[in-house]
Amino acid sequence: MKKIVCMGIFSLFLIGCTLGPDYHQPKFFSDRALEKALDLKPDTTHCLPFHPLNFNDDTLTFLMKKAVKNAPTVRLAVSRVRQARQSVKIAAASLGPTLDLTASRSYEKESKNMGLALDEDFYQLGFDVSWEIDIWGANRRRLEQAEAQERASFESLKNVYVSLLAETARLYIDLRMQEELLQKAQENVNLQTETYQLVKDKFETGLTGGVNVNQAKYLVESTQASVPQLKYNIQSDINALAVLLGEMPQTIQHIVQDRDNLIKRSFDYPIEKLREFPVNIVRNRPDVRVAEENLIGQNAAVGAAVASLYPTVSISTFFGLQSVHADDIFEKNSYGYSISPHITQPLFHFGALKNNVTLQKLIKEEYEIQYEQQVLNAVQEIRNALSELENEVRANRFYKSSYRQIAKAADLLRNRYKNGLIEYSEVLDSEQRRVEAQTNVIQSNAALYQNIAAFYKAVGGEVNSAFGEH
Repeated sequence: MKKIVCMGIFSLFLIGCTLGPDYHQPKFFSDRALEKALDLKPDTTHCLPFHPLNFNDDTLTFLMKKAVKNAPTVRLAVSRVRQARQSVKIAAASLGPTLDLTASRSYEKESKNMGLALDEDFYQLGFDVSWEIDIWGANRRRLEQAEAQERASFESLKNVYVSLLAETARLYIDLRMQEELLQKAQENVNLQTETYQLVKDKFETGLTGGVNVNQAKYLVESTQASVPQLKYNIQSDINALAVLLGEMPQTIQHIVQDRDNLIKRSFDYPIEKLREFPVNIVRNRPDVRVAEENLIGQNAAVGAAVASLYPTVSISTFFGLQSVHADDIFEKNSYGYSISPHITQPLFHFGALKNNVTLQKLIKEEYEIQYEQQVLNAVQEIRNALSELENEVRANRFYKSSYRQIAKAADLLRNRYKNGLIEYSEVLDSEQRRVEAQTNVIQSNAALYQNIAAFYKAVGGEVNSAFGEH
């Protein structure tokens, strides 16, 4: 009967209870509200049906794959995931007993005032077992908190992947834009030099004034002045890509020398499909998930704080050998054991324990607000990315059309000036506007791809991946 009672009590200790609130996901905004805010098309898939960063550019694809494997930011995030996993193991260990091997020698000399004065050695060798029984679930809540922190670290790793790929694409596109601007600047220098020579020849024959010569020379030199800055921009982008990928710049230099510049291509991209994603992508963004896991972990911290108000029950035992003589320590009669149950009930801590419960609840409230804010940020960033892309598509058509018109006008005016039909001031004005329109087209072509990269980051990379980040 005693064994049955003991086993029953033991089972009760094992099962125990878990104090504090269980986690329930806050519903700040309904799915319908999010769908309306993002103007999403009906869709049943779990992610986008294609990878937004797949620009059919082999060099960019190679760089992104290299980034996923080698980037220091990825290795750092992986290290943090591993640390979090070890924390979970440590928290899980607190649920069971601990076993320690102990060996000790103590010497005791009693005071004469104790009566009979003794000098005595005491030897002990054996195992100490201790166990704090988790009746109220404090340790289980701490384990729950550690598991939430592990999941948060994994979501942070995913966020690093997403940011890394988006930034790689952004730098690569900027690099190609700078290369295209440099090429056009060099072509413009050649064209403007020819015009300058024509003006100079006319001046030498008395057909035009010196002001026109100065204006033509100014146009050539101002265009030439942009070349060094563009070359610097190119090298700066290469350096930034190298750092991002964890490489030295010279190793990236030869990789990006591919002259197939995607900025020159006709933009052919299924932007109409970018709104075909499920609304749960908003809540599944890595940074949003990190915020929620922090909230889950803090909810568990509240439970652990509540459990600290209740008694703690622990058992300490010793099994081993004891003797007052070292030579007798391994004899049969030296065997001994002890069992010491402990119950501790907090009584008076100047309100510290109750105040800690209040503190943990206030921290939870803070995390809940942060979670709500991250959802709002996600909606804002997705809306901005889609809006910028759609507006840039429209602007790009106007930029290209206006460039075609001004380029034709500039050619026509140049020929009319060559034939002596107009003044050079008209050529100068049209050439300046042609260069400006040409720059607008190149920058807009790059902005289209940049905005797609921003969209990819805004949706948290929830796509059918071609680059191995999920």
